[in-house]
Amino acid sequence: MKRFLLLASLSVLTACGPPRSRTIVVGSKNFTEQAVLGEMIAQMIQAHTHLNVERRFYLGGTYICQQSILAGRIDVYPEYTGTMLTAILKHPIEHDAAKVDHVVKREYAARFNLDVLPPFGFDNTFAIVIRGADARQDHIRKISEAVPFSVRRRPGFGYEFMERPDGYSGLVKTYGLRFGGPPRLMDLGLLYRALLSKQVDLVAGSATDGLLDVFDVAVLEDDKDYFPPYQAVPIVREQTLDEHPEAVNTIECLAGEVSEKEMRHLNYEVDGLHRDAGKVVHDFLSAKHLL
Repeated sequence: MKRFLLLASLSVLTACGPPRSRTIVVGSKNFTEQAVLGEMIAQMIQAHTHLNVERRFYLGGTYICQQSILAGRIDVYPEYTGTMLTAILKHPIEHDAAKVDHVVKREYAARFNLDVLPPFGFDNTFAIVIRGADARQDHIRKISEAVPFSVRRRPGFGYEFMERPDGYSGLVKTYGLRFGGPPRLMDLGLLYRALLSKQVDLVAGSATDGLLDVFDVAVLEDDKDYFPPYQAVPIVREQTLDEHPEAVNTIECLAGEVSEKEMRHLNYEVDGLHRDAGKVVHDFLSAKHLL
């Protein structure tokens, strides 16, 4: 109810004010979930303020989006706390979600003049995935149980996973993995296709991938807690916060509204059912009475 009243008051305040021609630019990385979260941000601003919204989705990976927001080419985009901690801030891996949240908020403000807004409500960790038939045949449920078989398997990873401090090199070192060939590098959208067609035997996907519940695959437990928490959060330029507080207050109404199960289903509607991301998001936000 409080959240609804906030949205209503924001609408009244902006409706009574002068016409606005200013624009909020919403960005995203180059995969489905990011575009879905970007749509949530964009549609909330459009519904509850008189600001214009420009979408710049599928910009690229973490580093491109970081440079885009620092250069002022975008005002806000969704990011993940573990990625911010390790890939951008270059901190060691930390497993306490509250500590990670505290560090990224403090340092993003101090170093980049960026505000980290409250989490959407889900954690999207990396998921190490193998074919379901292989998991059943070799009785593999955990990453450590895959080690004896890794010499017979070739992995496939996205380009960023190979470069990140919380990616390939640390995973191999932590678990003692020894693969039968060098990793095959590919776009994220091709990982599961390559896995199921046996071009590769193990991939690093995401816990909220919409196709995980559709394909015959197995997500292996990270039994050595290698990966840090990856809470999905909007990050916004402090200048944007100062100039358009009504937009930021509106984005914050998304805090805690998206569970891991809901995010996976939204991704499936786009990737599996081939629905338009904007329509999927509109239906989701409407069902939650946020529009």
